[in-house]
Amino acid sequence: MALANQTIQTCHALLPTAGTGSRLGGELPKQFQQLAGKPMLAYALEAFMQSPQIESIWIGVAPGFIENDILKRLARGNKPIHFLPTGGPTRQETVRNTLDALLKSGIDPEDWVLVHDAARPGITPALIEKLINSVHQTTSGGLLAIPLADTLKQADLDSMVAGNLPHAEKTIPRTHLWQAQTPQMFGLRDLHAALEDAIRQEADVTDEASAMELAGVKPLLIEGASRNFKVTHPADWDLMHLLLSTSHQK
Repeated sequence: MALANQTIQTCHALLPTAGTGSRLGGELPKQFQQLAGKPMLAYALEAFMQSPQIESIWIGVAPGFIENDILKRLARGNKPIHFLPTGGPTRQETVRNTLDALLKSGIDPEDWVLVHDAARPGITPALIEKLINSVHQTTSGGLLAIPLADTLKQADLDSMVAGNLPHAEKTIPRTHLWQAQTPQMFGLRDLHAALEDAIRQEADVTDEASAMELAGVKPLLIEGASRNFKVTHPADWDLMHLLLSTSHQK
């Protein structure tokens, strides 16, 4: 893929929020549940609103949720916040649909887009600024990530298929392994094209960087922070609640 010549272009945030969060449970999707006093999505929105390099924020929502009063309360901010019924059956389709909306709205195709998981409320303006300043020095785009610190074990597939407790088959060297986080920052046109190709090929892409990698791009890895972990299970929720509550008290 021939990447656009991107230098100091405008930046926009995109948050896919169409997931149900079934592993966490609850009546509402997890991104709209109350976490340490406010909907979980509010923390990411506040971080992007406090980032001077972000011009606008776009949120892809499940069509059936678009009229919910929670969105009306979250839409108040110091910069444009757009809630769109662009949610699809998969994350990549939600992001692709929302990128479509950006392009149709007249956003410059050369602008940067930072895609962020609403389930990562530990993001901070400082991390966003670090990502933007680093990626502005390249044309490949990039993402926050952290080098793996734990020892990795590959499980014996046969024991897992049989429904038994897995056995460690071998240790995986972690020297060159990183754990991907978000935001992930790429050019609007380039990311849209990469996701279109990935969806057409029915490729197994789990984040924006993997779609860009499929297109032949090598995104830059910028070291993130452990606080920017993804809330997936109840234990994650409890830990994030403690982190956010402690941060608020400081």
